[in-house]
Amino acid sequence: MQLRISTIAFSLLLLCISTWAIAENSTRANGYTIHHNAIPTALLSPDVASSYRIVRSKYRGLLNISVIKDVPNTTGQPVTAKVSAYALNLIGRRHVIDLQEIHEGDAIYYIGDFPIVDGETLTFFLEVTPAGSTNPISATLSQDFYID
Repeated sequence: MQLRISTIAFSLLLLCISTWAIAENSTRANGYTIHHNAIPTALLSPDVASSYRIVRSKYRGLLNISVIKDVPNTTGQPVTAKVSAYALNLIGRRHVIDLQEIHEGDAIYYIGDFPIVDGETLTFFLEVTPAGSTNPISATLSQDFYID
């Protein structure tokens, strides 16, 4: 079971990085780095989508967030956090994104899906409060979505 979960996490990470590296963003503040990206769920493999109960569709997007505590001379330490997110389109329609916390080995991340339409630009607004911190970190990400 551990190998399957690690394989799924690795597949999701590779997919997000290799296919949509241009859409990946990070925000650094208060000794933490918040990594955030958004992709269409149609890009997920059927196994990955099934494992996370995500509907694969060209009309759905996936927001992926991880919180890393900055640790000198390392790539950092994943930490849990209170994370909330919503997206706004260009005409101001708001989508609250329900996030689920995922733990796989040492990795901790937050994912949630949302509707998309062709040619839509969404701006995501995140509020992240790492465990043990009282200072929330605000982050934004803007992403264009095109449906083939």
